[in-house]
Amino acid sequence: MSTSTERPLHVAVIIGSTRQDRFSPTPARWIAKRARQRGDLTVDLIDLKDAALPEILGGNDPDAPLPEPVQRLQPRLAQADAFIVVTPVYNRGYPASLKSAIDWYFYEWNAKPVGFVSYGGVGGGLHAVEQLRQVFNEVHSPTIRNTISFANYWERFDEHGETTDGESLENAAKGFLDQLDWWAHALRDARERVPYRP
Repeated sequence: MSTSTERPLHVAVIIGSTRQDRFSPTPARWIAKRARQRGDLTVDLIDLKDAALPEILGGNDPDAPLPEPVQRLQPRLAQADAFIVVTPVYNRGYPASLKSAIDWYFYEWNAKPVGFVSYGGVGGGLHAVEQLRQVFNEVHSPTIRNTISFANYWERFDEHGETTDGESLENAAKGFLDQLDWWAHALRDARERVPYRP
């Protein structure tokens, strides 16, 4: 009989920027490729630009129908055992598109770990990550400590979307995914034993 640890984990990699000429898809595809190579993870690459979630949130009526884009994305988030959020830093913060995506949902995030891949100038996008940790805490989603960050990101990738850092970054990605994997297994096991109630 298959055990929980033998079943692959399903990870949603979220491309957080929706700006024109954005860079987010490059690091998102890079980390998604490494996740798929492990063999114990399945990956859903979610592009918030394609999701086209409304910028204005719904009201307080719980019976009001959700907008169609929100309904379309909901099952993909609900299916995930863990999330990897790829974010730039804009003016020392994270993109509005990410905040909208978080706020349109609640239960879909609960008791599932989140890891961050960030990019920016000298800070590598870490100002955005530190703010996002607080936001995800409010939707009952723990964030892992390890982060992949790309300072001066325009120098860090070649024309094929691979990093120029070589083995050191591959090791960092492995440690990041190992940590996400551990938390995702632990929390999935816990949710299956006792449903999480925020």
